[in-house]
Amino acid sequence: METLDLRQQLKHLYSPSAKKVEVVEVPAFNFLCIEGAIEPDQSVGTSPGFQEAMQALYGAAYTLKFMLKKRKENPVDFPVMALEGLWWVEDGQFDIRKPENWKYRIIILQPDIITQELFTQALDQQCKKKPSPALEHLRLETFHEGLSIQVMHVGPYSEEPATIARMDAFAEEQGYLMHGRHHEIYLGNPLRADPAKLKTILRHPVRQK
Repeated sequence: METLDLRQQLKHLYSPSAKKVEVVEVPAFNFLCIEGAIEPDQSVGTSPGFQEAMQALYGAAYTLKFMLKKRKENPVDFPVMALEGLWWVEDGQFDIRKPENWKYRIIILQPDIITQELFTQALDQQCKKKPSPALEHLRLETFHEGLSIQVMHVGPYSEEPATIARMDAFAEEQGYLMHGRHHEIYLGNPLRADPAKLKTILRHPVRQK
C-alpha cells in the first residue's frame, strides 16, 4: 500500500516556528471546504451551523481517506490533515474578539489524488450514512494563497491578538502589506488540550508595498 506522508512533505507549511514570523510561498492545493456565518449572539463554540459544518467536513474527509485505503486496486493511505479556518466580516472591521458577525470558510487539505469523481462518491456515501443539510454546501476546490507570512501561536485563542500584532510589525518592517482573510490552522483540540499549550498556525497573505 502506498502511503502519502503529507505532514512530512509539507512540514514547512504546517510546522512553523513560534519564535519568529516566517515568509512562505503557499502553492495551489485542493481542499474540502464549506462556508457559513456565525449566528447572531453566538460564538464559534456555540454556533449550531458551525458544528454541523465541521461534522460534514470531517465526515467527508474520513470517508475519502478510507475509500482510498480500502480500495482493491492501488490502495493509498494518507493522514486527515488539520482543520483550517478562513475568517472575515462583510461589514465593518474584523475583530477576533467579536465573533458574532464573522463569516467562515473551513477547509481540510486533500492530496492531489482526490478528484471530483472521488469527492462525489464520498459525498454520496456520507449522505446515506449520516445525512445533513450541511453536506449540500460541501465542495472540493483549489485554493492558492501564494506569498504569505505565518507563525505558530501557542496559547488560548483569546491571546491571538498579541501574535497578530507581531505579524503586523514584521510585515511593516519587511515592506509587506497584509491582505485577505484571517487564516488559522488548528493543530490541537481545544476540548482536550491545556489552553496554555494549544497550538494554532496563524497565516496571512501579503504583497509588497
